Amino acid sequence: MSLSPGSHLGPYEINAPLGEGGMGVVYRATDSKLKRQVAIKVLPEAFAADADRLARFEREAQVLAQLQHPNIASIYGLEESNGVRALVMELVEGEDLAERLQRGPLPLDEALAVARQIAEALEAAHEKGIVHRDLKPANVKLTPEGKVKVLDFGLARAMDSVGASAAEVQNSPTLTAHATQAGVLLGTAAYMAPEQARGRPVDRRADIWAFGVVLFEMLTGRRLFEGETVSDILAAVLTREVDFGLLPPSTPPAVTNVLRRCLARDP
Repeated sequence: MSLSPGSHLGPYEINAPLGEGGMGVVYRATDSKLKRQVAIKVLPEAFAADADRLARFEREAQVLAQLQHPNIASIYGLEESNGVRALVMELVEGEDLAERLQRGPLPLDEALAVARQIAEALEAAHEKGIVHRDLKPANVKLTPEGKVKVLDFGLARAMDSVGASAAEVQNSPTLTAHATQAGVLLGTAAYMAPEQARGRPVDRRADIWAFGVVLFEMLTGRRLFEGETVSDILAAVLTREVDFGLLPPSTPPAVTNVLRRCLARDP
């Protein structure tokens, strides 16, 4: 369901759409009570007809709302109005890392500064037992002040029963399947860990793999795993050898060693 500018969802006035992905449409909105800007992610309509799925999502959202870290975009709560259910989140200004990478690789110092903040966000979440499952450049915001904010922590799990088309998965949204199916795929193809691509259970090590893929992309300016179809990309994730020779000559050996550890196919 789409919301028009000027409409209201509870105490939130919708200002403008921000984007759309496999996990819902996102809007900029104004919190009329606290007088602050927020992001509103409207959940797919399939939730309204599935009480069990919605209850599971709400339980996950409660856990995610407890995740407070300067490098993680906060979840403020859930809102329901006129049959529309939405997640209320911190609005993070700035471009995302995917947009930045369209202009080419990041200089080494900048890439390492961004990577360090992503790693700190992952560590904080992992210590609370939360795995991102969909870490990718589009889920990393770079604020005008130079701070990194990781978005959508744990939402791939929270929304694990909302389907996205295979064509959409190749780039930005999340590939999902019903939680009780064998061979569940959660995540975005090019950044999936091998065990994730095989539909096996994942833990924090899947995030570590994705972190390595993102860092490699920041340093080289190119995707590590590509293909014409989602199947081709997944095949590359499972079989294609990583060419560390593509890294800039200035890459310190310690950074290359970190990448080798992150991108080891055996968890």
